Amino acid sequence: MNIRSTFEDGRLTIYLEGELDHHAARDATRQLEERIDATCPRETVLDLRKLTFMDSSGIALVVKAYRRMDQLGGKLTIVNIGPQPRRVLRAAGIERFVRFAIQKEG
Repeated sequence: MNIRSTFEDGRLTIYLEGELDHHAARDATRQLEERIDATCPRETVLDLRKLTFMDSSGIALVVKAYRRMDQLGGKLTIVNIGPQPRRVLRAAGIERFVRFAIQKEG
């Protein structure tokens, strides 16, 4: 699992690449929380365009990110979700509280 991020104009974008399973989830969650805490963004965007697999550990990561952003008074958006991660997130009902969107390349 590779993670990189950018921060601009109050928006933290975190790019997840590879497989988000129970082996990668602990480190990925730690990195995500560190990046949110370091920037205190108004919005965090999880870009999943290069995420090839997600299990229930990915759901936990998204929920933790949502809770942290809620504590900061910000919002969480997930963009560019591939078919397999989308099925996992939808089955868990994540769309009820996290916005799913398509982000244009730019």
